[in-house]
Amino acid sequence: MQSFVSTRAGRIIQQQAGKDGFSAFIPARLPPVPGLELTGGLRDLLEHASISLGRLDGVSASLDPDRLLYIYVRKEAVLSSQIEGTQSTLSDLLRFEAEGAPGMPLDDVREVSRYVAALHHGFNLLRGGLPVSLRLVRELHQVLMQEGRGSTRAPGDFRRSQNWIGGSRPGNARFVPPPPHEMMIALDNLERFIHDQPERTPPLLKAGLAHAQFETIHPFLDGNGRVGRLLITLLLCAEGALTQPFLYLSLYFREHRAQYYELLQRVRTDGDWESWMEFFLTGVAEVSAQATATTRALLARFEKDRERILIRRGSGSVLTLFEFLRGRVITTIPRAARELNLTHPTVTTALRRLEDMEIVREITGRPRARVYVYQQQLDILNQGIDGQLLPD
Repeated sequence: MQSFVSTRAGRIIQQQAGKDGFSAFIPARLPPVPGLELTGGLRDLLEHASISLGRLDGVSASLDPDRLLYIYVRKEAVLSSQIEGTQSTLSDLLRFEAEGAPGMPLDDVREVSRYVAALHHGFNLLRGGLPVSLRLVRELHQVLMQEGRGSTRAPGDFRRSQNWIGGSRPGNARFVPPPPHEMMIALDNLERFIHDQPERTPPLLKAGLAHAQFETIHPFLDGNGRVGRLLITLLLCAEGALTQPFLYLSLYFREHRAQYYELLQRVRTDGDWESWMEFFLTGVAEVSAQATATTRALLARFEKDRERILIRRGSGSVLTLFEFLRGRVITTIPRAARELNLTHPTVTTALRRLEDMEIVREITGRPRARVYVYQQQLDILNQGIDGQLLPD
């Protein structure tokens, strides 16, 4: 006979008896009942996070969105993958894409590259008219887990067996998500909530609630954390809170990892959605402010360097290459020549002039197959990765 303990967020049900017995958590439908207590601090946080997110969306529009998106997507891919244990840096990923040879273990860089591909795929699906849905979630997972670690763990398929978090088996696990038959019911309910059934939920509240619910359901054998973090940004884009996927909370979650897991667990054990949402909205506000400051710093850097180039004679090809590096950060001579349709000598001369101006530097020390980086741009981006808030 099954026994259960109910909370506002769901119930714990005994799955088996005896020494192999374990209890699994079955999440309740969203939105929470009773509803979120949007009083005092939580209401103020929601307003603050909304304003910060709007400011980020506005300042991002002042930069070429495609170029900025190229960098932000890769920055998030590195951070999100680091949470899962990879050691690759933003420099590793950009260098790998530029010359096809990573500075760190190949599996790590490929894993980060799959995250880049998954985010692009998800955003393109949204632009093509597909709503945030179980189909989109499965497609994200399929792209994310296509190769490397996790590629043998059913990419794109919801699990058909019991999983657990912590411990060596469900019986001694820290947390056990719903079994497969209950999982599909919970996923269906989550999709309905995302589609505003039975009622409309404001975008930031929806993103915070949906992320926590997704992590509780844990519908894949691997990759749940990365998909759950992707879901936040794609939901905000689908809801119109962002025009481009520029908000990423991986750095915030990484820096407050213990609190992140503790508050997710408190939702399950105590039904404490309010503390989780306070944490989530604080993260949105902080990360939005940091991303806004980073974007402004990039704009100032680009303008200053562009003016230095323009005052020199014969700046045409130099300016062309500079604009290319704004969107790529790291390049090789063959890659720049190919993508800009310029000759190798023209690119080489332009890079030498940018080197003389200390705008770019060569990072291999090799006489051939040289690699060039727009160092001050990379430094600005890495300040964000290090969790340092740039001056406003």
